[in-house]
Amino acid sequence: MNEYRERLLGLLGKDDPLEVLAQTPGHLDRFLDRLGESGLGRSLAPGKWTARQIFGHLCDVEQAIGFRIRQIVTSAPGHVIQPFDQDTWAAPYPRLNPRDAVRAHAGMRAWNLSYYRTLTAADRSRAALHPERGEESVETTLRMHAGHDRNHLAQLEKLAASGGS
Repeated sequence: MNEYRERLLGLLGKDDPLEVLAQTPGHLDRFLDRLGESGLGRSLAPGKWTARQIFGHLCDVEQAIGFRIRQIVTSAPGHVIQPFDQDTWAAPYPRLNPRDAVRAHAGMRAWNLSYYRTLTAADRSRAALHPERGEESVETTLRMHAGHDRNHLAQLEKLAASGGS
């Protein structure tokens, strides 16, 4: 199995992905307050994303995964997932307001969770082909998404606690 997928699934463990996803917006609000304006430019190491970039990334991923899951549920078998280059998408983040990203993320997350909670077991078992990782079901995508949240929340925690670099 794909190393990236395994790492994200490992961060979630046996936890309910929808519960984890529901908690993230509150965490993002708290990290934004803890970091303050001066902390937004911090990164964990040279060449790593800043807190500002992480907030933007989480917002973009919320859009992408919500769309991806809807495509998997509604497409014919054999659907191929469109991957995206996160670094290309991140290019404008330094010029964008992270508060806007956090607000947009919260709205999209609430909408996506409403949709995810309507999915049947059959919907959650539907799968599509990710060109880089192979077949991924809606269930796997939801679990990876929750693990992805945990990954970046841990980074924001380190930045807020340490003062960053």
